[in-house]
Amino acid sequence: MSHHLDTFPMPSGLIRSQVLGDQSIYTQLLEMMLHLQETLKDYFAQTQQSPVLEEQSHAQAIYEQEALLGRKMCQMVNLLQCGVTGGLGIQMPLPSLDSRGDVRGGQRTQSSRQLDQPVPQLSDFEAAFNGCDLSNRGVDISVLYHSSFQDYKAYQRDKYKDKNSGLINLGTSENKLCTDLITTRLLQSDMNCIEKNLLQYTDWRGHLFLREEVARFLTYYCKTPACLDPENVVVLNGCCSVFSALAMVLCDPGEAFLVPTPFYGGFTFTSRLYAKVELIPVHLESEITDVNTHPFQLTVDKLEQALFEARLQGKRVRGLMLTNPQNPLGDVYSRDSLKEYLEFAKRYNLHAIIDEIYMLSVFDKSVTFHSVLSMESLPDPNRTHVIWGTSKDFGISGFRFGALYTNNKEVAAAVSAFGYLHSTSGITQFKLFRLLQDREWIDKVYLPTNHFRLRETHKYVTKELQELEIPFLNRGSGLYVWINLKKYLFPCTFEEELLLHQRFLDNKLMLSRGKTYMCKEPGWFRLVFADKPTRLRVAMCRFSQTLGEQKQYLIRKQLEDAMKE
Repeated sequence: MSHHLDTFPMPSGLIRSQVLGDQSIYTQLLEMMLHLQETLKDYFAQTQQSPVLEEQSHAQAIYEQEALLGRKMCQMVNLLQCGVTGGLGIQMPLPSLDSRGDVRGGQRTQSSRQLDQPVPQLSDFEAAFNGCDLSNRGVDISVLYHSSFQDYKAYQRDKYKDKNSGLINLGTSENKLCTDLITTRLLQSDMNCIEKNLLQYTDWRGHLFLREEVARFLTYYCKTPACLDPENVVVLNGCCSVFSALAMVLCDPGEAFLVPTPFYGGFTFTSRLYAKVELIPVHLESEITDVNTHPFQLTVDKLEQALFEARLQGKRVRGLMLTNPQNPLGDVYSRDSLKEYLEFAKRYNLHAIIDEIYMLSVFDKSVTFHSVLSMESLPDPNRTHVIWGTSKDFGISGFRFGALYTNNKEVAAAVSAFGYLHSTSGITQFKLFRLLQDREWIDKVYLPTNHFRLRETHKYVTKELQELEIPFLNRGSGLYVWINLKKYLFPCTFEEELLLHQRFLDNKLMLSRGKTYMCKEPGWFRLVFADKPTRLRVAMCRFSQTLGEQKQYLIRKQLEDAMKE
C-alpha cells in the first residue's frame, strides 16, 4: 500500500439490506434463490469433503442446517403467497440461475458461511417447513430480519482479529477511530455513580438530568437562537427506536413518508417492524445535467413529483424524512436548501423528520454544518422533529442512545410511551450525562482528534480508490465513501450487483451495496473508512483483490458471450 498508517496520529498540541419493502416479489424471490443456491452448493461441497466431527458437534451442525433451510423455504413460500394475494401473479418464469455457479470463473472460493452438514432428504425439508410455528406476521418479520442482517450475522460469527482470516466490516457505519480517547474518559472517576434511582425504573422520557444536558448540548452545538427546552427532549435506546416511535405516532398502518434515495436502509427495517409504514423513495440520479448541478441532487421539484405520484396511487403521505449529513452520500445540506425542504413540507401539511446523527462528524474544515435547530424561525415548528444520538459522533453505538427534540408536546408525550420498552439504563444515562457535560474535553481533545483521524483515514481510502480508478463522491462528512463500481458489472443490473457483493464476502470483506439504500442505479456501494489503520490496509488489499477477480471473470464472460454470437 502506498500510504501507511500504522498508528493513530494526533494533531499537534493534543493529548483521541436488504430491505424487501419496496422490491418486487420477483426480485425478492430471485435474491432468495441466489442465497438458497449458495447455501446448498456449500452444503454439497462440505459433504463431499467428509469432515471428521465429534458426534455432538455433528448433530448440532445438522440441526442448524435443517433450521436454516427450513427458514428459507418458509420465506419463499410466504413470498409466493404474497404474490398471489396481491394479484401480482406467480407464473412469471425466473431467469436461469446456472450462471451463479461459474461466477468465480469455475474456481470455487470458500464461502463466508461455514456449513458442514450432510444433505437432508425431502422429508427433512417437509419437517422443517411444517415445524414453522410463526404467524404470517412472524414470517414477514423473519424474512425482513434475515434479509436485512444476514451479512452482519456472518460478521459477528467470524470477526477479523489481528491477522486472522475473519471478516473485515466496512459495511456497518461505526466510528472505531477514537476508542482510546473514549475509553480513557469513561474510566475516569466522575463516571462511576451507583445511586438507587439509577438502579430503578426511569422516567420513560429519560432521566431529567440527562434531558436537561441534552437540551444544553444541542443548544450549544446546533447554535440555536434560544435555549432548548428539556421538556421537548425524549430519550430512547437509539435513533432507530426514535424513528420507529415517530412512525408509529405520526402514521397509521399503510401510510407513508417521503425519503430521498439513496437512504439508510435501517429506516425501512424500523418503519416496517412495528408501524407498517411505507417509505416512498424520491429517486435521485448520479448524472450531472442542467437540472442536476451535482450528483444525487435533491430538489423541491423531485419531492413534489414523488408526492403527486404517490397521491395518484391513493397513498397517504404524512411526512418527509431527511438525514443531514446525508447517509450514504455524505452531502451536507445548505441552510437555504433546508429551508426549501421545510417549506415544501409545510405547504403540503407534512411532518419533517431530520436525522442529524452525523452532525459532529463533518471533518472537512471547508464544509459548514447547519442544524435545523439553528434556524431563527422554522416554517412549521409544530411539525418539525429532530433526531440525534452519540453512536456515530462519539463512536459508542453500544451505549444505545438516541434523542428526539420536538416542539410538539403531543408528539413528545406519545413518543415517551415507547420508553416503557425502549429506554436506556439509568447507569448508561448517567455516563452519557457526564460525557456530554464535559464540554472542555469534547472541544479541546475529542472533536479535534476525531476530525483529524477521519481526515487521515479518508485521505488514505480515497487515494487507494483513485489508484484503482474508481469514481466516488468526495465529501467531507460522515464515516463512509459512496463509490461507483458500475464498470465491474456486466450487465449493469442489481442481480450482478448482488453477485459482486457476494464476491466481496467470499474474500472476507463486508461492504454495503446500493440496493440496500434503495438506490435507483445498480453498481453503487458504501465503504466505511472510520476504522483502525492496520485493519484498513488489509481491507483495501482484499478490496483490490476482489475487483481483480471480478475483472478476470468479466473478461471470460464477455469472451464466452462473443463466441456464442
